[in-house]
Amino acid sequence: MADAGLLRFHVPEPEVRPGGTPDFSNVTIPKAGSVPRPEIEVDPRSIRDMAFSIIRVLNRAGEAVGPWTGLLSDEELLEGLRHMMTLRTFDARMQMAQRQGKTSFYMQHLGEEAVSCAFRKALAPGDMNFPTYRQAGLLIADGYPMVTMMNQIYSNEADPLKGRQLPIMYSSKEHGFFSISGNLATQYIQAVGWAMASAISNDSKIAAAWIGDGSTAESDFHSALVFASTYKAPVILNVVNNQWAISTFQGIARGGSGTFAARGLGFGIPSLRVDGNDYLAVHAVAKWAAERARKNLGPTLVEYVTYRAGAHSSSDDPSAYRPKAESDAWPLGDPVIRLKNHLIHKQVWSEERHTQAEAEILETVIAAQKEAESHGTLHAGGKPSTRDMFEGVYAEMPPHLRRQRQQAGV
Repeated sequence: MADAGLLRFHVPEPEVRPGGTPDFSNVTIPKAGSVPRPEIEVDPRSIRDMAFSIIRVLNRAGEAVGPWTGLLSDEELLEGLRHMMTLRTFDARMQMAQRQGKTSFYMQHLGEEAVSCAFRKALAPGDMNFPTYRQAGLLIADGYPMVTMMNQIYSNEADPLKGRQLPIMYSSKEHGFFSISGNLATQYIQAVGWAMASAISNDSKIAAAWIGDGSTAESDFHSALVFASTYKAPVILNVVNNQWAISTFQGIARGGSGTFAARGLGFGIPSLRVDGNDYLAVHAVAKWAAERARKNLGPTLVEYVTYRAGAHSSSDDPSAYRPKAESDAWPLGDPVIRLKNHLIHKQVWSEERHTQAEAEILETVIAAQKEAESHGTLHAGGKPSTRDMFEGVYAEMPPHLRRQRQQAGV
């Protein structure tokens, strides 16, 4: 037998590096309105091809076309635009605050605002999201106070989590926002378990799990799909494919070998891909998946095709691993601009009103920031009590924690 030579270890490489020319020619973009909207009770086997297409509503002229449109009024769309604009402004102010040393860490949503803002409006009160760290739009679109969000980021005396969570790892049961876990993919199995418990107790509430493209490589992702499909858990399994994990491209998680949505097919889960920069499409698909869950038809896996325009976090420099112009080359555009253009096309909005709204939102965010900073920031002002690290961990404090609290003198 001839010598086949030495084995070589394979490490996936992105197609373009810093200094190269961005190329998204491999991203097939279907015509807006061309993907059909199946009946809620559809047999998942009959829509397998939807895991390889992209559901789009807004075309390049700003028109809403096709079978997935018509679910939102002009007032609801205007509200959605404000939510995305608010999140973007909030991000910019908090990123600046991190650079000023007022908080240790921050993560932006730039380019991904439609995913969480539109999804939240498809849920009902009491439904529970199990988010990662880039779904703050779920809170903003549900009216959660910005001041409270900022207090958590600053870890000040008014932080509702008492400084016990990394900045931006919010938690609010009242707003259906489960405590964020820094260990990614855990929220997938938590969401499925919560949804199963809701069904066991004959409740009416559903769950939504969130994960990024990179974290689908974790075993928890696959475990969640097993349980969700086996027990028909009333859960929406969301995969935000923003093309990049933390400094690594999606190929490290086997992106490009198919689609992330297609991973649900082997479990018999209906799996859809949606234009994550299209507010109307995101809302319509989320509404479809939520209705399936409420009708005891089981889980739906949804892949949101979007792009992380900013850094992974305030600790990341994307210029070290991707071309600076790559976000400008992204073929699905900017979610805020696309919804703005749609509303202008409908003659319910204008460039002048948009500029005015930007100024109004900035004023509101700055006012919230001043209020939050009056309670303290990372290096100045009020802090949570040291005693808080011992409280709220157990229903009844065990002896070893009592001893540690006494040793700390609190």
